[in-house]
Amino acid sequence: MSAPLLENRDYTVIIAKTAPSVMMTPPGFHDRWTAAHYAIVTLAQQCESFDPDGITIYVSSKDHPSGSFNQYKQVKPEQLTEIFDQNYPPDTLNLFDGLRTALDDYFARKAIGKVKPNGEIIVVLIDGEPSDRMAIVKLIVDATLKMDQDSELGIGFVQIGDDIIARGFLNALDEDLRSKAGAKFDIVHTRVLDEIETCCLTDFLLDIIPD
Repeated sequence: MSAPLLENRDYTVIIAKTAPSVMMTPPGFHDRWTAAHYAIVTLAQQCESFDPDGITIYVSSKDHPSGSFNQYKQVKPEQLTEIFDQNYPPDTLNLFDGLRTALDDYFARKAIGKVKPNGEIIVVLIDGEPSDRMAIVKLIVDATLKMDQDSELGIGFVQIGDDIIARGFLNALDEDLRSKAGAKFDIVHTRVLDEIETCCLTDFLLDIIPD
């Protein structure tokens, strides 16, 4: 695959961050997100280079009425710091709502011919195990059943930190979505943030698009 496949697409970035817990959070948890900030901005810049009218951002927020995600459209990378500062993360992660909203938005635009020719890429940055794992699996499987071709939609999960349980769940999404969960296409690609080199962000985005 080549970089032109990344053009003429919309890009959505979901920041699934939880508040640090004194009892449960491993040492260095807060520092991981601080260190990840530059990488997230750089990733957004790479997405924006292919989606110059601005990317869509969802940020987990304790102040959201349902403890879910606030949405920002047509965001430029230089606005990310302000968006982060406006949203204090919730104590528990309800990833399902944010991902469902992003997918519903894509398919609603697709139904009226408002998606770009090559489709969309959704990147999810997550720091732990979501509480709604099976609902997320079903949500993604159902999304694949609405797709006309494998390359129109890709979901990339990027893990912040080294939570072992979260790693196992994300690996299962990557490897078993079609063979065990009944998905029409394998649209999930997962990586640990520390494994993604800044110089290779284009390769990471290309990996999200199903072969």
